[in-house]
Amino acid sequence: MDASKHPAPSITAPPDKVYSSVVHDELREEKIVLSVEDYCLWYGAKQTLYDVRMPIPAGKVTALIGPSGCGKSTLLRSINRMNDLIDSVRISGDMKLNGDSIFSPIVDVIQLRKRMGMVFQKPNPFPMSIFENVVYPLRIDGERNRAVLAEVCERSLRGAALWDEVKDRLQDSGLSLSGGQQQRLCIARAISGDPELLLLDEPCSALDPLATGKIEDLIYELRGEYSILIVTHNMQQASRVSDYTAFMYLGRLIEYGPSTRIFTNPHEKRTEDYVRGRFG
Repeated sequence: MDASKHPAPSITAPPDKVYSSVVHDELREEKIVLSVEDYCLWYGAKQTLYDVRMPIPAGKVTALIGPSGCGKSTLLRSINRMNDLIDSVRISGDMKLNGDSIFSPIVDVIQLRKRMGMVFQKPNPFPMSIFENVVYPLRIDGERNRAVLAEVCERSLRGAALWDEVKDRLQDSGLSLSGGQQQRLCIARAISGDPELLLLDEPCSALDPLATGKIEDLIYELRGEYSILIVTHNMQQASRVSDYTAFMYLGRLIEYGPSTRIFTNPHEKRTEDYVRGRFG
């Protein structure tokens, strides 16, 4: 790497810490939707995440990469507080969604999760019609106006690049769709509530290459309108769809910056070794 072409990114952890994280300067210029601040997590006595500091930029796609077990999905599930369901979990630090602490004692977790959309590895449409799958977030908020529901359904399915394929079969079961269509249906459901942040946990891992390509195209189209954080094992996918990439290793954030820089000229040797396939 020619370090003279790119100034060294800023260091976001104190210099005396062995595992300081390198966060590139470009992130300082971004509007931030989510701020992860000195976040640590333990499962019982075992610590899984260590002092993670990450600003997630608004309107951009941020990819989390790293080997299996490095803490990517644990971090993602912490953001919508899914880890609350595990009795042995203990945390320190904070996360702020548009300035609001998600761990504040006054936070209503149900309301918090309405501010985010979550899409999992395996498509999980509900056993109801395509229409009802999409408008479910509005239904649980008490919306009954059929015109409003129909408008949101069409807008969300168009946003998920699924409208033209299902517009004549909205009353069919969501389970009748193909795997790739089911995942786009889940994305339509996630965006129907107009989330502040869209969380995608390896959304293509259970899909064939054709369906994966459609999901990647969709993620690319959704950038700008939505803030997206995606966990992926596929580095080629991360480089194709994301604006920023964060490399995690052994529960620590190692390097975080523009995807073009991370994949072509990273600052950290551990990052370079991983993206070049030397380990992981």
